[in-house]
Amino acid sequence: MEDIVLQLYLDIRMLRKINRVCIFPNDNEEANKLALETTKLLKQYHFEVVNDNYDLAIAIGGDGSFLRMLKENNFNTNIYYVGINAGTLGFLQEIKPSEIELFIARLNNNDFKKEEISIQETIVKSKNGTDSFLSLNEIVIRDKDLNTTKLNVFVDDNLLEAFVGDGLLISTSIGSTAYNLSFGGSIVYSDLHTLQITPIAPLSSKVYHSLINSVLVPESKVITITPQNNKNNYVIFHDGTSKNYRSVISIVTKIGNQKISCLRMNNYSYSTIINEKFLK
Repeated sequence: MEDIVLQLYLDIRMLRKINRVCIFPNDNEEANKLALETTKLLKQYHFEVVNDNYDLAIAIGGDGSFLRMLKENNFNTNIYYVGINAGTLGFLQEIKPSEIELFIARLNNNDFKKEEISIQETIVKSKNGTDSFLSLNEIVIRDKDLNTTKLNVFVDDNLLEAFVGDGLLISTSIGSTAYNLSFGGSIVYSDLHTLQITPIAPLSSKVYHSLINSVLVPESKVITITPQNNKNNYVIFHDGTSKNYRSVISIVTKIGNQKISCLRMNNYSYSTIINEKFLK
């Protein structure tokens, strides 16, 4: 009898796309409670809950926990990602607490689909060297002392505008519903893989002529930002992390070639998500 049970267990593992799972809970009581519940249910379905060499990473919390999970995994493209919402808005967190067992049962039956999410790659060149980083949602460029920011914006080496204002936000499609939305940017379906240039408090007058609306840029294009004058000290935010840069020469940002894989249930609808998160 034990041999039959063991063989059945091995057969299930061979058929499943995912067997080893790592959980990344937020540091609060609700998230830790859901982490324990999720761990228990995963083990009931004979998944291994581990800390390394896993197939699936699960963030439990709000959108911040999802971003932290990605960073801890260095945006690893060889695993799947999903989020359980234990926060407020939780736009990146698809699974509701009441749906955890249903989610795991579907996971057991390979009843899910994969959505590829674009990752933004940015390179900052300054007189002090070169820095590079990845972001899921956006980068924001502002004057270090929060004075008026003057930047030349190029798309594939062609001048788009000479921007003057508080700053520029360049978001991915998945990040279009984050900080971008606060500045009047558009919501973009995540499978379009665009970048969006959104002005922050642009100046448009007889002296300055800046675009007052956001611009969508295809994934094949490269955006280059250069200072208009010698005021070239900036603070650059990416997914909530900030860093000061002195004597900036250029900021180059684009959609990277590799994409992360997010799990979606087969009834997933982006339109429904927008309606539930923003309108209900």
